[in-house]
Amino acid sequence: MIKIEHLTKKFTDALAVDDLSFEVQKGEVIGFLGPNGAGKTTTMRMLTGFIPPTQGKITIAGYDVFSDSLATRKLIGYLPENTPLYQDMRVEEYLNYRARLKRVPKNKLRENVNYAMEKCWITDVRHKIIGHLSKGYKQRVGLADSLLHDPKILILDEPTIGLDPNQIRQVRDLIKELGKEHTIILSTHILPEVEMICSRVIIINKGKIAATDTPQNLMKRNKNNLLKLEVKGNLNTIKDALQKIEAINTVSVFPTINKDIHKFSLEYSYNQDIREDVFNTIVESKATLREMRLEKISLEDIFVQITTEEEEPESD
Repeated sequence: MIKIEHLTKKFTDALAVDDLSFEVQKGEVIGFLGPNGAGKTTTMRMLTGFIPPTQGKITIAGYDVFSDSLATRKLIGYLPENTPLYQDMRVEEYLNYRARLKRVPKNKLRENVNYAMEKCWITDVRHKIIGHLSKGYKQRVGLADSLLHDPKILILDEPTIGLDPNQIRQVRDLIKELGKEHTIILSTHILPEVEMICSRVIIINKGKIAATDTPQNLMKRNKNNLLKLEVKGNLNTIKDALQKIEAINTVSVFPTINKDIHKFSLEYSYNQDIREDVFNTIVESKATLREMRLEKISLEDIFVQITTEEEEPESD
């Protein structure tokens, strides 16, 4: 359905996307992930024809995005990160206007607008002025806009920005439902949502693909367990002592509000049980163990590992 070949985008001195190549098959729901500045939004804008690439080629259902721009835009529904809306228009008025721009047939106009409003839970504000809506409602208006012409492909850039937890759950369920009939590329920082929604994940870092696989397979790449600790005492003393435990592969420290209380994440091999060694080490360090719990490796943990590997300094 979507084929990207050697896609590159340069902005003056900055290389935003660096020789990117991947394919998306019909019916896939793809999680398109990366840290801020990785090139996600730039790639999505090129996919939708908003900006041209410096080099490379994008084809959608066999059409070239730039030489067959109108044909590809008919196939795509796009929700940008910062949804551009006409603030002085009423919701239904705006969606009718957008549907006409997208050349929705007159005999389907009312049906498509009502469908989009119902799907995105904005029927109750259909007569309200967009500028008077909350950020969450505005985001849902933008999502409804992307559905108006019943596109085969949905490209959603941070669709849950500004939504409360209940609305995020509703959008997650909506994307799951839409994934039965549409090919979807979803960019989000809410990685648990990706685990539940996406059939495949593409992680980019510094404009290049760092990993691509199913969420389940990505999490299997890590052969470690995680042990989370909360300890009261001297940070350097505790950290040095933990690093001396032979079975521990990585010791990570996370900040807390209280300078005397520290949170640790310890990675160690699946076939080990280090809890007793950790307990004894902390006692010998004259520190107080406040919490210890085993935790499953998550997609978020894998994401952090993949996108920070290149930044870690080499050891002496």
